[in-house]
Amino acid sequence: MDESCDLIVIGGGHAGCEAAHIAAKMAHNVLLLTGSIDALGRMSCNPAVGGLAKGQLVKEVDALGGIMGVLADKSGLQFRLLNRSKGPAVRSTRAQCDRKLYEDSMKSLLSSNPNIQIYEKYVVTLILERGAVIGVRCDDESVYMAKTTIITSGTFLNGLIHIGLQSFPAGRIGEKPALGLTEDLARYGIRSGRLKTGTPPRLDGTTIDFEKCFAQHGDQPPPFFSFRTRRDQDLSQLPCHLTYTNPQTHELIKRNLDQSPIFRGIIEGIGPRYCPSIEDKVVRFPDKLRHQLFVEPEGWRSDEIYINGFSSSLPAEIQFEALRTIAGLSDVKMNRPGYAIEYDYFPSSQIWPTMESKIIRNLFFAGQANGTSGYEEAAAQGIMAGINAALKVRDEEPFVLKRSEAYIGVLIDDLTTRNIDEPYRMFTSRAEYRLFLREDNAQERLSHYAFRYGLISEQEYEEVREYSRLTAQQISRCERIFVYPSQIEKVDAILNDKVNKLSLADALRIPTVDERDISKIDREFADCPDRVRLKVEVQIKYDGYVSRQQIEIARLSKFEKMRLDENLDYRKIKGLKREAIEKLSAFKPYTLGQASRIAGVTPGDVSVLMVYLKRLKSEAQTKKASTEESKNVPRGTF
Repeated sequence: MDESCDLIVIGGGHAGCEAAHIAAKMAHNVLLLTGSIDALGRMSCNPAVGGLAKGQLVKEVDALGGIMGVLADKSGLQFRLLNRSKGPAVRSTRAQCDRKLYEDSMKSLLSSNPNIQIYEKYVVTLILERGAVIGVRCDDESVYMAKTTIITSGTFLNGLIHIGLQSFPAGRIGEKPALGLTEDLARYGIRSGRLKTGTPPRLDGTTIDFEKCFAQHGDQPPPFFSFRTRRDQDLSQLPCHLTYTNPQTHELIKRNLDQSPIFRGIIEGIGPRYCPSIEDKVVRFPDKLRHQLFVEPEGWRSDEIYINGFSSSLPAEIQFEALRTIAGLSDVKMNRPGYAIEYDYFPSSQIWPTMESKIIRNLFFAGQANGTSGYEEAAAQGIMAGINAALKVRDEEPFVLKRSEAYIGVLIDDLTTRNIDEPYRMFTSRAEYRLFLREDNAQERLSHYAFRYGLISEQEYEEVREYSRLTAQQISRCERIFVYPSQIEKVDAILNDKVNKLSLADALRIPTVDERDISKIDREFADCPDRVRLKVEVQIKYDGYVSRQQIEIARLSKFEKMRLDENLDYRKIKGLKREAIEKLSAFKPYTLGQASRIAGVTPGDVSVLMVYLKRLKSEAQTKKASTEESKNVPRGTF
């Protein structure tokens, strides 16, 4: 035995980095085992953070004390708020990042933490004792003992890269795969599967004619992710660009499909439906004359360009030829071809909502190991696995977020109640309470948890509460202060002298009126921080809808509070249908609410379970009352 600690984290991707950081923040000793210290937090695909629904995840990770938002703000090349013209429920922040600066910042942050030790090693086997993991053995025969272990293997487990009809083992381009661990886990009954993802070519930006592309500029002031980032700073930003494929591009790709490992059946793993390769798009959408491509920079000091939307596993020479048919890329040089990669994952029906394995105690899974795609989904799982592994070390109650509390709750609930057979990606449409789970209120929703577990300071928590008080104060003012319609141009045009006066709140309820219009006529409101003004607008404008969602959340909360015993034998519960017994036995839902969301479990089955749980509770209360009564009977009384 070389060393022992509280937690071992296997893998240094976004899930592993968040897990290690948050557990160390909870004052636990963490050993992070990864293939390369220089690759910590590496953005294997697009160097970007956030995007639709993913921005919400980053904000929530930040509210819980995580690091993705902080590093994205620090390394950002361009910041944009997507869906700005739509409702607040679907607005999401996105940052194009400097790839090298992001990973260098991650390395510096984790390496300087006295609670984190980082070694460049691959884990090949787990060490178990009485059904619980107690350590790991590495490829160099070194052994490390720990109270809990988190697997965040990314695309490295038996990773296989495909470029054309050539294939070779790798975890990422230029990095060797992790071998042996999948087979070791199989010995203990943990099922695995194969998934596939891909990445586009990297281009030499000095050979691109940007005049033939469409410029896309960032927002000013930049919409940062982290509440720790100063909001008053303007930032120079790099432009991104748009270009498009054309019929010539599509025809060239179609002629060479026989050299695609996807269409030759060489790739067995299932790829992400919502992020298909360019050859997939050409075949699946034959009537589409063009496909949008994003020409995105990789760094401040780099000329390399990421061509987003052109993921491909065609031979390098075909990729190069196809690129040169695209506007702005006729003279382009390709630094590196795109490729597809297959890797092992472990179907997430095998974990609890705490991220702990249902089969091996004290073993946690996070990130692509659970069948997800995306840095943000990985970070969200990583922070939850890190918190719960630390709580397990302390022998404290686990931390589980409900669907009604966070996108993180939606993500993990989906993973643990559905059969994931393709890479899972977060969308706003997956969150039924998305009007309540907005980016702008992530701190208010989650900071009390972060404070409870010591993940944010008292000063940071008080700042959140102060913003909440200020928001409530301004909402009250807007209800009390009345103005003439003529004072607000948009209001005057709509009401057309139909009312004499209206409150600022009523003005904000008009769809075309926003906080900027109120700022023009109310100095105190204008002097409030941006985030307060925006929150006041959203809460007033959508109060009715949010109130209805909160009523629905309260109505369904009783199901989320009814815990189901992990050892419950569903075959013994009379009234359950056969399919429900099979699904409930396989998924072992955490709560009655989770049980209700498993495919194959009907409302009738949920009613049977509810009656059963109520009967158990009644029997337990009767037994307790009987025990207490017997204690009060005087000795010698018959």
